[in-house]
Amino acid sequence: METLWFVLVCFMLIMYVVLDGFDLGAAAIHLFAAHNDRERRIILQAIGPLWDGNEVWLIAAGGTLFFTFPRLYAASLSGFYLPLMIVLWLLMLRGLAVELRSHGNAVWSTLWDVLFFGSSSLLAFVFGAAIANVIRGVPLNAQGYFFAPLWTDFDPRSPTPGILDWYTLLIGMLALAALIMHGASFLAARCVNALQMRARRIAGRAWVATVVLTIVGTMATFYVRPELLNSFSARPWGALFPILAIAGLVSVSVFAARQRDGPMFLASGVYLAAMLASSAFAIYPDVLPASDPANSLTVSSAAALPHGLVVGLVWWCIGMALAAVYFVVVYRMFWGRIRTVGDGY
Repeated sequence: METLWFVLVCFMLIMYVVLDGFDLGAAAIHLFAAHNDRERRIILQAIGPLWDGNEVWLIAAGGTLFFTFPRLYAASLSGFYLPLMIVLWLLMLRGLAVELRSHGNAVWSTLWDVLFFGSSSLLAFVFGAAIANVIRGVPLNAQGYFFAPLWTDFDPRSPTPGILDWYTLLIGMLALAALIMHGASFLAARCVNALQMRARRIAGRAWVATVVLTIVGTMATFYVRPELLNSFSARPWGALFPILAIAGLVSVSVFAARQRDGPMFLASGVYLAAMLASSAFAIYPDVLPASDPANSLTVSSAAALPHGLVVGLVWWCIGMALAAVYFVVVYRMFWGRIRTVGDGY
């Protein structure tokens, strides 16, 4: 049951990254892809009906973590208190920018556009750095708690690493590049004319950056945590996830060359999902690795009591069924090429 919940929580986080990832990526390029106010409004119209629903996956994953792995929830939220506050502020600024840019003059609109770009870009980077912290390991003590300063000596192999070091900065840049590729692919699939062509060009450049950073980031990961290779040698079927990531990345380039924007967007989503699944597979059975492996939180040590996990599974299935209906309806209503600017944007 603990392993099942590990898979389900990972699934929810992957859904969040894939779905809200194109919102973040589109926002991170909208100052460059759009050359005038009308084109910026088109980008906002492309993500406007979807972004708040996509963020529900993050909230749902946090709630699920609370009742399935309470020790992990307590340790993570206390140890990562400062980054969590940064994420909350960035999420609030992003939401305000989307909702308020059309309620003011050109000066206010420009201010909200800059905040939208900055908060979304920083969110993509911070989420990547957060994943890197989990992969690298945190300075958990014997009681299962830790405090991580923003930075120490920038050495990821230090016994007391900070939140930022050269490894977490590298993975943060990889996350930003990958989400820009994802967001640009999304805009290419939804926009027309000049905006579509610019989105395609940005997606191509982001693809090159993503390929380079993926190779460097993978080598850095196995340098920082060489024991992660043991997961793939012990369970060879897990190689499917890196293979899917490579296939997704190659497919992005193939579909981009053929100007097939929809499949290109789906391929970038496959790459993101497979990369995250590879990371989860590599750290299992840990849910929060520690600098001292003896203090790591595992699926067994961090999980709630069996009765709670069984009851939670029933309600989780009901909630996911309702969420699936909602997403099918919303995406069917608002998907398609955007040719005119709607009211409110």
